[in-house]
Parts: sequence; C-alpha cells; structure tokens
Amino acid sequence: MKKVVITSIATLALGSSLFAAVNINACKGCHGQNFEKRALGRSDVVKDLTKMDIARRLIEYKTTTESDELVMKAQVARYSDAELKAVAQKIGK
Repeated sequence: MKKVVITSIATLALGSSLFAAVNINACKGCHGQNFEKRALGRSDVVKDLTKMDIARRLIEYKTTTESDELVMKAQVARYSDAELKAVAQKIGK
C-alpha cells in the first residue's frame, strides 16, 4: 500500500511539473480563457473534449501535414508527448 501511495504522489508531482512547462496562455489566445471558443472559427471547443481526445489530438498535431493544422503543429512541436498529455489532464473533461 505504501508503494502505491508513493507512486501516486510522484505521478501527480511529475504531471504538475510537466503541465507547468507548457505555456497555455498561448493556447488561450485562440481558444479563449476557459477554452470555450472555436479557434479561428473552425476548431472544436476544447472544454468539451475529453482528456484522452485532447492528448491524442495534440500529439497528432506534431506530425500533421494538413495545411489547416499547421498552426497547431508549430505550437506543439517543442513539447514532449508527456507534456502534452499533462496539459490534456488539466484542461480536458
């Protein structure tokens, strides 16, 4: 039991530090302060997406060749998959 608690605490701490590494203020410029806007009038509303869906999409943007997704590719390229997953855990439902 003690190992489970220690592992859980370590996982939470790591997730928090990974989330802190990502500048979500850049996200809010297009997606709104509470992720309530459709970025560029085209995207889904992020606050309505699940954590898993946000993580999948953010990671997929890193390798996209779709011209309408290149703005997001530039935003996520510098972050690791773990950092993007940490963001999804904080902002997804």
